[in-house]
Amino acid sequence: MIIDVHGHFSPPAKLWAYRSTLLAARGSHGRGGVKVTDDELIAALHDPETFACGHLDALDRHGTNLQLISPRPFQMMHSERPAKIVQWFHEECHNIIHRQVGLFPDRFAGVCMLPQIAGAPIEVALPELERCVTQLGFVSCLVNNDPYENSGPEAPPLSDQYWYPLYEKLCELDVPAMLHGCGSKSERISYSGHFINEETVAVLNLVESSVFDDFPNLKFIIPHGGGAVPYQLGRFDAPTVRYNPERRFATRLRKLYFDTALYNAQSVELLIKVVGPDRCLFGSECPGKGSATDPDTGRRFDDVATSIKAISWLSDEDKQKIFETNARSLFKLSI
Repeated sequence: MIIDVHGHFSPPAKLWAYRSTLLAARGSHGRGGVKVTDDELIAALHDPETFACGHLDALDRHGTNLQLISPRPFQMMHSERPAKIVQWFHEECHNIIHRQVGLFPDRFAGVCMLPQIAGAPIEVALPELERCVTQLGFVSCLVNNDPYENSGPEAPPLSDQYWYPLYEKLCELDVPAMLHGCGSKSERISYSGHFINEETVAVLNLVESSVFDDFPNLKFIIPHGGGAVPYQLGRFDAPTVRYNPERRFATRLRKLYFDTALYNAQSVELLIKVVGPDRCLFGSECPGKGSATDPDTGRRFDDVATSIKAISWLSDEDKQKIFETNARSLFKLSI
């Protein structure tokens, strides 16, 4: 079985129209909502949009059995005002995910995105996290460590007490969280580049701090292969070996999980070598940024499973860990 832990939902276009109205009116017309039928929700999962084929069709082509789906992070507008429109939009996204999971319970599991508000206490996002986990049956959440969306102000580092109420809630609910960057308002760097930067920062904030000493049961996944960390491991590791060997960076790195949403075979192989197959989770973000044909291989960039299967030094047992066993254990999946 192949479980993809990094997927984003494919909703009807009515959701994006709703988002545009919220931004245009800034909530002055009231909350409203997205009214769609089950047939429209199903049709959206078969609509190619900007991809070569629909969402379900793409999963079938790649052999993915089950995918964890969340909102599309770059759309989540955490730095917008007033705060109520951010909250409303997140709730509508989660309601649609819940309905799509209900229509395809053997293909999808739900993941929410914290409705974070730039400059507000993290506690404002916790009621929706609890609703999604306890009422909608979601198995995880996405956390944005830069709700300012690269607009200038800086959020507190993940080692800061600001985040501790979230960590307490994650441990209480016993759910893992994925640290996924969101939008970028900077003209210097696109949202894709911002993702990689923020994922790198997240690893450094957590590994070099006392967060896991204070919350030993906290479970975090770093997407997109951990940002720059596998490639730059020696730079981060060497100072700890020299000055603080009992807290060696490479050792503490294994407190985190990493997904394989990387679109070239060499990067996928490096990630697995650096962090170990027991800390890797299969992820492809399909359909998404990698849904194009690689002219060098003739395969889709997001056909990550083929790259993993081709690693000759990886045992069948370790491949199964990456494709299924690790995710099944981490997310407590019963499917």
